[in-house]
Amino acid sequence: MADETSRPRHPVNVAHEAKMAASLQLRVADAVTAFAGSMPFVYVHAVLFAVWMLWLERSPWPTLTLVVSLEAIFLSTFVMIGQNRQAVFQQAKADHDFNEQELELKTNTELTRQIHVLTTELHRRLLAESSPEGGEATTVAQA
Repeated sequence: MADETSRPRHPVNVAHEAKMAASLQLRVADAVTAFAGSMPFVYVHAVLFAVWMLWLERSPWPTLTLVVSLEAIFLSTFVMIGQNRQAVFQQAKADHDFNEQELELKTNTELTRQIHVLTTELHRRLLAESSPEGGEATTVAQA
């Protein structure tokens, strides 16, 4: 079975990962988004909020509402950052794929034209050999 690193990779994926690795801000945003979108995030929050509401404060609701609202603002910002980066990535991939498809279409068109030229020439030669005048010319030319 082939090693994952030996498989060819899409150039847009390689460029995207290089760009992400180069920026500390993007790495932090990725880490926060990855953690916020996981079940450990849910478990940690459930435990922290339960401890806070049951044992740390007598009336946690005003402060809890403020904390949860601020957290939602920041998490939605990280989600939007991720969506914007994904949109840029998808556009770059779509542009790359379009260019590759156009090149393939151009190559296929040229190959089709060349096949047509070769087929026409082959047909012309076969007709020339099968005709009586063409047969004598071929016999004379071969002699």
